[in-house]
Amino acid sequence: MFEDKVIPLDVWVSQFVDWLVDNYRDFFQAIKWPVEQTLNGLDAGLNALPAFIVIAVLAIAAWRFSGKGLAIFTIISMTIIGLLGLWEDTMTTLAMVLSSVLFCALAGIPLGIWSGRNDAFETSIRPVLDAMQTTPAFVYLVPIVMLFSVGNVAGVLATIIFALPPIIRLTSLGIRQVHPELVEAAQAFGATNWQVLIRVQVPLAMPTILAGLNQTIMMALSMVVIAALIGAGGLGSPVILGLNTLDIGRAVIGGLSIVLMAIVLDRVTQSMAQQKKRARK
Repeated sequence: MFEDKVIPLDVWVSQFVDWLVDNYRDFFQAIKWPVEQTLNGLDAGLNALPAFIVIAVLAIAAWRFSGKGLAIFTIISMTIIGLLGLWEDTMTTLAMVLSSVLFCALAGIPLGIWSGRNDAFETSIRPVLDAMQTTPAFVYLVPIVMLFSVGNVAGVLATIIFALPPIIRLTSLGIRQVHPELVEAAQAFGATNWQVLIRVQVPLAMPTILAGLNQTIMMALSMVVIAALIGAGGLGSPVILGLNTLDIGRAVIGGLSIVLMAIVLDRVTQSMAQQKKRARK
């Protein structure tokens, strides 16, 4: 029944991407520029700082939001990463994750707020987010390479696309979970729509927004190894190199470093969300 291919979708997609590359290269370079500047600045800054300062800052953040136990775990984890000889790769990965999360937040939180306050927009954006979350991560790499070349910046751009949906969804959910009576009360006291948003809805939705930020960070870290396939550096490099050379030791230390850093970032952001939730009560 389906012996012959009738719909040449693969050809159409290839022609469309080629057309974008030929006609809108300047536009995509303009998109790439702020990401490149942010990433390069963070990467240079983190690698220029002495390791003990970075460890101290992370430990203080862990202690501030979670407690002494996580602070001690952070110090031990980051020290182990340094002793494994992967400190520079870790700082590059941290710069990539921070850059990705920053741009995801800048784009995702406003879109999530719009989605939470507008049913028509929420209905229209839902299938797009479904497609973004269900499309295999490897599929993003080919158009990203064609449009933005290879390297750390291309890896960050692929990560932004991959990690964006959770923060949009959870921001929208947080806005929608704000009790309507609170909004009506604010409006009854003469608050404008902007004041209702800034002073009522966003503060009450903040725990859910931070949960979305946490999920975005975890998805960004999960993309680190995949992004290494298109020339991104960081902790994905030893994993890919270990895979290519069947060097299990190199792959294990790269994977272990990713896990340790993921645990630290996950616990800190989770604790931030829990603090906001307790403060709201």
